[in-house]
Amino acid sequence: MRTRLLTAAAAAATLTMTGLVAAPATASTGGTVDSANQYSAVGMIAFYSDGGRYRCTATLVDSDTLLTAAHCTDGTDGATAVSFDWFIDDAPPADLPVASDPEAGYTDAEIESAGWLSGTAYTSPDYSDFTDMANWNDYGVIELDEPVTGIEPMSIAPVGTLDAIPTSQLRKTLFRAVGYGTEVRKAEEGPQKPTPMSYPMVRRYVDMPGQKLTPQILQTNGNPNDTAGTGGTCFGDSGGPLLLDGQIVGVTSFGYTSNCRYIDGYQRVDIQIAQDWLSQYVDGL
Repeated sequence: MRTRLLTAAAAAATLTMTGLVAAPATASTGGTVDSANQYSAVGMIAFYSDGGRYRCTATLVDSDTLLTAAHCTDGTDGATAVSFDWFIDDAPPADLPVASDPEAGYTDAEIESAGWLSGTAYTSPDYSDFTDMANWNDYGVIELDEPVTGIEPMSIAPVGTLDAIPTSQLRKTLFRAVGYGTEVRKAEEGPQKPTPMSYPMVRRYVDMPGQKLTPQILQTNGNPNDTAGTGGTCFGDSGGPLLLDGQIVGVTSFGYTSNCRYIDGYQRVDIQIAQDWLSQYVDGL
């Protein structure tokens, strides 16, 4: 099960397991719209899998490579579309490229004619598809057909960066997540329970205190009512960067609830197994 986001309306609520069972990551709850384009290296990716169109978030880490989650690359049919625009759309139909054959996925020509960039998805061979907490390895990359110019790539933190945080300080440390996930808010009419909404599709960032660290995963408190932070991640934020001091320490991987108001999980990329695999794609890693 994946917490990437189906672009069809109402799909979001079906993609995360409820209760205390982790489901593959997941717009933000709370946070700030990045209208100033502060995180220009963070883009939206769109792709097809088994006839459905999905969206995730990814980060430019060298001129032709984006880092994302494995569940946003595993099973991709055809090419992957990439946009670095902070604003994508605010109402349906979504302003995303459309494949003429959903079962085959995007062609490069379809992506380019829509004004997006085209790339190929690669998944870590160690990805466990959320079956092994000790060997999660939820990271993948998009290799662009052509290098990007005019955008400064972001850097991946050195191995062991998170391990250097004393356990007593983890809950006092703020991490920033960036992504194009669904916004959680009350509907304009009908039931007023806060619910993940498919629109607007915009880039946001949120700050969250640490909650738990394992050899593979960092958990944060993504509840917007936590006064230490500003919100959390949700559907569509999958694959987006988790930042500490401006460096990528993880990618958005999973959430625990369908309304995105509890603990968020991030796949660490400051670990040796991740960087050993990523180094074949990322220049200078």
